[in-house]
Amino acid sequence: MPSRSEISYFGAGPAGLPTSVLETAAKSLVNHNDTGLGLAEHSHRSALASGILEDTKTHLSSYLDIPSDYDILFMQGGGSGEFSATLYNFIGFWVEARRLSIAAALGTDDESAITAALKKAVDEELKVDYLVTGSWSLKASQEAARLLGSEHVNVATDSRVSNAGKFGGIPEESSWALSKAPAFTYFCDNETVDGVEFPAFPAAIDDGRIVVADMSSNILSRRIPVSKYAAIFFGAQKNLGTAGITVVVIRKSLLPPSLATPSAKLMRQLGLPIPPIILDYATIAKNNSLYNTLSVFDVYIADLVLQSLLATYPNKVDGQQAVSEQKAKAIYSALEAHPQVYEIVPHTPARSRMNICFRILSPKTEADFLAGATALGLQGLKGHRSVGGIRASNYNSVSVASAEKLAAYLGAFATGA
Repeated sequence: MPSRSEISYFGAGPAGLPTSVLETAAKSLVNHNDTGLGLAEHSHRSALASGILEDTKTHLSSYLDIPSDYDILFMQGGGSGEFSATLYNFIGFWVEARRLSIAAALGTDDESAITAALKKAVDEELKVDYLVTGSWSLKASQEAARLLGSEHVNVATDSRVSNAGKFGGIPEESSWALSKAPAFTYFCDNETVDGVEFPAFPAAIDDGRIVVADMSSNILSRRIPVSKYAAIFFGAQKNLGTAGITVVVIRKSLLPPSLATPSAKLMRQLGLPIPPIILDYATIAKNNSLYNTLSVFDVYIADLVLQSLLATYPNKVDGQQAVSEQKAKAIYSALEAHPQVYEIVPHTPARSRMNICFRILSPKTEADFLAGATALGLQGLKGHRSVGGIRASNYNSVSVASAEKLAAYLGAFATGA
């Protein structure tokens, strides 16, 4: 049986965690800070739990340089839950902002007149834009159409159209059919299944519009221009911690008291969906993420990861970004050195640093590649079940030594050495 130190794990999620984090968390699970109780047994409404939440927010804000006019919410439901939550909440934000502008334009507080004009605006103006560049942004757009109605959902770009029906690139921004004033524009910054990552914030949507991004699989790996986003969300299980919590970073100006939440009655009158209370950002923010029983233990693990990153990199996320790029370069260079054996799936400009997807060309086989990798302790390399192939997930927990070990194996497998 291999020891933990002998394994280099490249699984797409849940990802590996630093051994030191797991060891500290394991002790805490039995007896947290000599309280006689495991952390999972402590009340989520205790001062101890509140302190963990505040510490985690502070460390996340420091590491990513999150501006003070953003709030941090800890939620549940994963990225898939946020496909729904972002739609519900941002439609609500649009409704309230549009209601205020209509009331001002009409110069009246007559609710029936305002509601009638607002209903007309919903029918004629309401659009949400999605940039579909992989499996997860596709699912998000499909959930939006299911909840809101396809007539309100504008897929501004679909990378399959220019790539023979397959994902693997990001279309030229000049080709995007963006709405003029959508309720929000949504994209997935890194597509885990297809190995596609936006190299930077898209210039085409850098015009002051409301932008929402799924950063579940590349969060904490590079600097983010947070102020360009209305909201960012990410599941913890890739670079932040364990599966069980989802983080939302959102502008405070979209939440009460800055912006009221439209009533359920008004949303029904407009024929628009009403979010379950557990997905309502205003409710979660008002209750400091403790509207219901939050897994404080999972938040604690996230905080341990953040503390480790801050201790390792004095320059915070910039230090991790340099390491992430170093590891990705080593793996891609090994693949590029043997084009007769390896086919890299995504187009070069859109290659993900986090999820490196490739195929083995005949006569060599993926089964042989995986068997040889496993024998060397290189695990988690099988591609997603929907597309097959090989996928090396280069998350923060993957060491430079592990990336170099994989690169060496790529060379040895290709040459038969």
